[in-house]
Amino acid sequence: MSPSLKSHSMPTPRVLSTPAAEATIDLLRDEHGPLMFHQSGGCCDGSSPMCFTQGEFRVGGNDVWLGRVHGCDFFMSTSQFEYWQHTQLTIDVTKGRGASFSLEIPLGVRFLIRSRLFTEEEAKDMAPIFAGDEYPVEVQ
Repeated sequence: MSPSLKSHSMPTPRVLSTPAAEATIDLLRDEHGPLMFHQSGGCCDGSSPMCFTQGEFRVGGNDVWLGRVHGCDFFMSTSQFEYWQHTQLTIDVTKGRGASFSLEIPLGVRFLIRSRLFTEEEAKDMAPIFAGDEYPVEVQ
């Protein structure tokens, strides 16, 4: 989101999604119901965002809730967040099979993260984060 288009009352979102990712999320939601994302870090596909049926992946104090993206809670491991905390993440989708348990894999696509550093202005008004076991119930 361009800083010039951002409302002054809205904090800078930490996670966004592309229209292609949103279309895939909609397909998965129609089949599986409410969804969530988790990005753990690690190597290979472990560093890709994984999509699960909401509640299928247990989050806790070692995870950070970064917000909601296209109606889905997005979590990241705390250790991974230490590296990514200065970046805005955008969930996108690309053709190809990942090697994970993420729900989109049978569709022949996989989610991926594109990122950019926050501007100084954006960094002054960030959306809040919460420990995975403490994120606000009202946003669930």
